[in-house]
Amino acid sequence: MGKYERLFEGDKISKRERVERTLGLREVDRVALHEQLSYNAGVIALYSGKTIAGFDYTVDDVCAAIRQTLDICFPPKAPLGVERYTTADGLIYQNDNWTTWRVNRFEDVEQCRRWLGKRTDVIRKRQFDPHAARQHYRAEMLDLQAKIGETVILNYSETGFCSAYDTMGLELFTFFYEDHADEMVEFMEVSTAAEIERVHAVADRTLSPVILLPEDFATKQGPTFSPTFLHRTHYPYVRRLVEAWHEHDVKVIYHSDGNYRKAIPDLIGCGVDGFYCLEPACGMDVVELKKTWPKMVWAGGVDGVDLMERGTPDQVRAEVHRHIRETDALTTGGMFVASSSEINPPIKPENFQAMVEAVGEMTNPSCH
Repeated sequence: MGKYERLFEGDKISKRERVERTLGLREVDRVALHEQLSYNAGVIALYSGKTIAGFDYTVDDVCAAIRQTLDICFPPKAPLGVERYTTADGLIYQNDNWTTWRVNRFEDVEQCRRWLGKRTDVIRKRQFDPHAARQHYRAEMLDLQAKIGETVILNYSETGFCSAYDTMGLELFTFFYEDHADEMVEFMEVSTAAEIERVHAVADRTLSPVILLPEDFATKQGPTFSPTFLHRTHYPYVRRLVEAWHEHDVKVIYHSDGNYRKAIPDLIGCGVDGFYCLEPACGMDVVELKKTWPKMVWAGGVDGVDLMERGTPDQVRAEVHRHIRETDALTTGGMFVASSSEINPPIKPENFQAMVEAVGEMTNPSCH
């Protein structure tokens, strides 16, 4: 057998090969595991062997847990602490170790308009050095890779869409867009062009074969915005960014929370290769989705709230087995086992452990 890191004794292929086969809709020896482990001290203590009080741990501790449990992961993060800080725009943020929220927002549409206009100008006038960007990105990725071993890194790439409306708040953004739609479109043009320029500087398939495009736009009931709005303000920029990554032979997984099922055909039309964060309680069942769109890659279908926080290890194990069995993922690829919420602090460490072990319990003996 080849020399590579194994999560389970029976692993027949490397983590990278397993991820590549999953993305290519090919058979695997077992389903690949993906997660964000940065926030759960109990899980990190379990796999690092350290006694951890509160959020008293480091990125290296997170990496130790990643290396032992995952085939692919989001970049690990250190705890944020509890600092409150104010940005140059006058926005106040509060850290709470594993999350951050805004304490204040803009007071009116005019403040929103000035903020977005300034942001557009800053991006347009920036001095971009492709060589420096490439060197910096490569150094960061290689440094992280050294800490997590052979686990594949799923990094991020954004158009700017979500950050614009989220910073304003949905109510003010609605009034802003009613009167200043062209300014939002201008921002999207400039922001996406800047990100595409960065992509062409840093994209390197040898560092990772896949990227995440995270742009939330859905509630539990469905998309927050109308199809008309999305076709003008979102989809064209998703398409351009996806095309840029595809030029470098890197797959693109799209992320949104909530129930975005109605938008899946349009996102497929933008060229995305798959979807992450599938909340069963919102009607996003990974088994049904994979059967409906078998040429897409699906990730994050294990319920992260009712099941991972409140369920038992046996229930977690049974659900993971159902996903693997009913999607036929062992022979068709196309699915990463992961929670729908990331491994947040309320999730029981024993339930995460059960999710990992359940994957190792279902194998494909014909895969080589």
